[in-house]
Amino acid sequence: MRFRTQQNHMIDFLFPVALFFVFAVSAMTVILLATGIYRSTTEHSSLNYTARTSLAYICEKMHQNDVGGEVTLGVFDGCDALILRQTHQEDSYQTYIYVYENELKELFVKDGVDVPAKSGKTILAVDDFSMETVREGVYRFACTDTDGNQDSMIVGIRSGH
Repeated sequence: MRFRTQQNHMIDFLFPVALFFVFAVSAMTVILLATGIYRSTTEHSSLNYTARTSLAYICEKMHQNDVGGEVTLGVFDGCDALILRQTHQEDSYQTYIYVYENELKELFVKDGVDVPAKSGKTILAVDDFSMETVREGVYRFACTDTDGNQDSMIVGIRSGH
């Protein structure tokens, strides 16, 4: 009886090695594509962050203070401002949201107290910010962030009009 011995061929070694390299190259390609997509998505979202955030902040503040005639546009220390009036325990307060030295600022003060515009708390840095009354109870806000991205929003208030 003769036993057959199995001979090793070169293909027995090359096939698994080639398969490994194909897998490694495929995995690296997928990783490189995924990082490119992730990078572009994060850059795009950060480009729109400042302009959209400032407008969303103002919209939320207006809706929080949407009480009969308590939301108006006016001037505070020479700056165009969104003025939100509130009454708490028989005292009147005003919140001013305005732009001073390319910064969107917010200042909460008791009615009648005289404070300079630089006293406000900085919300975000902006290049330009405008606000206008479209019609009674409807306001338009436009923002240009420090990267030159522009966004705008129209907000309507429901009470008092």
